[in-house]
Amino acid sequence: MTSPPLLTTAPPKPARRRTELGLIVLVVILTGGLYALAGFGKAGNLPANIGPFLGALFALLLIAHVAMRFLAADADPILLPVAGLLNGIGYVFIARLSPHEARLQAFWTFLGVAVFIATLVLVKKGRYLERFRYTFAFLGIGLLLLPLVPGIGENINGARLWIHVGTFNFQPGELAKLALAIFFASILVERADLLSRGTRRVGRFLILDPRYLAPIVGAWALSLVIFLAENDLGSSFLFFALFIGLLWVATGRAYYLALGGGLFVVGAVLALKVIGHAQSRVQSWLDPWAHAQTTGYQIIQGIFSISGGGLWGVGPGQSSASHIPEASTDLIFAVIAGEIGLVGATALLIAYLLLVGTGLRVAVRCDNPFEKLLATGLALVIGVQTFVIIGGVTRLIPLTGITLPFVSYGGSSLIANYLLLALLVRISHDVETPVPPMAPELVTV
Repeated sequence: MTSPPLLTTAPPKPARRRTELGLIVLVVILTGGLYALAGFGKAGNLPANIGPFLGALFALLLIAHVAMRFLAADADPILLPVAGLLNGIGYVFIARLSPHEARLQAFWTFLGVAVFIATLVLVKKGRYLERFRYTFAFLGIGLLLLPLVPGIGENINGARLWIHVGTFNFQPGELAKLALAIFFASILVERADLLSRGTRRVGRFLILDPRYLAPIVGAWALSLVIFLAENDLGSSFLFFALFIGLLWVATGRAYYLALGGGLFVVGAVLALKVIGHAQSRVQSWLDPWAHAQTTGYQIIQGIFSISGGGLWGVGPGQSSASHIPEASTDLIFAVIAGEIGLVGATALLIAYLLLVGTGLRVAVRCDNPFEKLLATGLALVIGVQTFVIIGGVTRLIPLTGITLPFVSYGGSSLIANYLLLALLVRISHDVETPVPPMAPELVTV
């Protein structure tokens, strides 16, 4: 007599995908309604292309949904619809500002969804990425430094973040943040124990060996290189905050947050003394009215747009947002807040909180240490990037050129964010799919 065989695969979770499909339909309805209102507000009639727009939006999200049914059936049902909602809202306001940019954004969205699906096909398990830690390290650092290469690097608005080859423009730092998130997660998994406890005795005290602080100093130096060479405080803060956040999660030691904050302040103060562009940014942040005709103009127009929106906004398509510099990229949040008001802007922030919170929930549920840190890092990238750009627009911190994830115009940003989303989806699926047990031995009676 033999024992019955054990189940080697997890039962399917069709309810998750049904929930996801329902949320996708709701996203299409909400985005279509906003697009229609923007058309009425701008031209007084329904947009002529609203049918093709809704059809294309639903088709793209449906294709991604069907791919998840086959490639990540157990993944969280919140991630894709929220990303689709943010992408749709961004497209509506980009189309309202510039039809030409809207056509390009539609193409980048199609390409982003293709990258999303390709990532799910190629990355079978999130934990497999740990094997290529140094490949991602070299790739990330190389992408960060690529804009400094003479002939292809391009300086836009005082920051050298772009590469230009023929008619092709790309911001390599958008992909670098993902490569470095993978590297940081893998290296901290290996060194978490050493970094979380003292290893050298000084008198009665056990302190951390200075050589184990090398990763922190290295991350600090990298952020300073970005700041000094590329004149970009936002990206510098993003990469350093990503590393310190992962270090805190890996070790559970809050003093790393204080140490990281102190190092960043010291580096920023030193860099501000030698970088004229950064100095003007800070001066405009402290008193934009003193520079109302130059560097403070953009901030002032953003403030006017946000304050003019009030509680409910002036209505989609009805504000005079065309006079705001970089309205579709740096200041798209000001346009959104002006046209749909505090209520709409708060709803947008809630969507980001939901996306980041879902990523952190995936991290909490992970048993694999690398996947736990990687999911945390990916959620931090979205959260910190959102904080930096919205904080700059609202004058909480100096304004930088970081894009608002999934919402701002830009192909490199959109593709990188869909790649990030795919990695979160893959880890979420891995969490919910139990490891198959080993084949049981036959038991005879």
